Amino acid sequence: MFESIISLVSGFILLIWSADEFTNNGAKIANIFKISPLIIGLLIFGFGTSAPEMLVSGLAAYEGHPELSIGNAFGSNIFNIALVLGITAIILPIKVKQDILKKEWLYLMATTLVAGALIWDSHLSVADGLILLGLLIVFLIYTFVASKKGKYQEFDNLDIEVKQGQTKKVWLMLIISFVVLLVSAKLVVWGGSELATSFGVSDLLIGLTVVALGTSLPELAVSISSALKKQHEMVVGNIIGSNLFNTVGVLAIPSLILPFDVPVDVINRDYPFMVALTVLLFIVSYKFKKEGAISRLEGVLLLVVLAIYLYLLLWT
Repeated sequence: MFESIISLVSGFILLIWSADEFTNNGAKIANIFKISPLIIGLLIFGFGTSAPEMLVSGLAAYEGHPELSIGNAFGSNIFNIALVLGITAIILPIKVKQDILKKEWLYLMATTLVAGALIWDSHLSVADGLILLGLLIVFLIYTFVASKKGKYQEFDNLDIEVKQGQTKKVWLMLIISFVVLLVSAKLVVWGGSELATSFGVSDLLIGLTVVALGTSLPELAVSISSALKKQHEMVVGNIIGSNLFNTVGVLAIPSLILPFDVPVDVINRDYPFMVALTVLLFIVSYKFKKEGAISRLEGVLLLVVLAIYLYLLLWT
């Protein structure tokens, strides 16, 4: 019990430091190579902050606990939108340029619906995993091609100067902070899982709550840090990118390693909430204006939806 608490506390401390360093150096790289902050948010931050989910899902499936994997994937998506975006918006309203992120949201919605169709027969097979992996590859190709064509412009003023000769140091710090980000998330997940397991909680419930929350902490830390630095496109880009990687990447891993039956609660309860929150993400982000903001009130709304979900999950 004591070791679990130490793991949680040390994980939180390391998480805060590494997320700040990761955001800073990611922004510097965007500045060095003239890359849009949105691309950084969608790819580097989206993939980087989803790495804990991928690691946990792969290990869980390999060790014969695939229910923890799907709980981790869906639970993380729910926490990313409701908790991460909700808390970030309450701290500082997030500006959103609707014409920029709309296509990325549409792709997220499409992959979410495809994932729903694949689990509808209550089974995830190797073929299903390959379909999800194919969707991820298509998204990566689309993003890189769009970036090369200059489709994405510089949305935020990255007032960060990088002196000549510092490029190697920036890359080194990005890698170090990324590794610490993974380790700190792992510490949090391990500590929380040990505490939850001691109470005899199921793999699915652990995946949907403790593991999902723990692996969503990098998204929360990066989003808050990006918002405070006025890098608004990174915040929403991070959420969309991370959820995309969770839906197609994290969900594909366990089905490729160990095909499994999907619990009925996932189809009847968890998946509908994930879809509803993805739609709500569109509603709060795009108010039929060229540029809007996710307000503090809307942040509270997202947290209320999360509270309702947790009530249904834990007390019904």
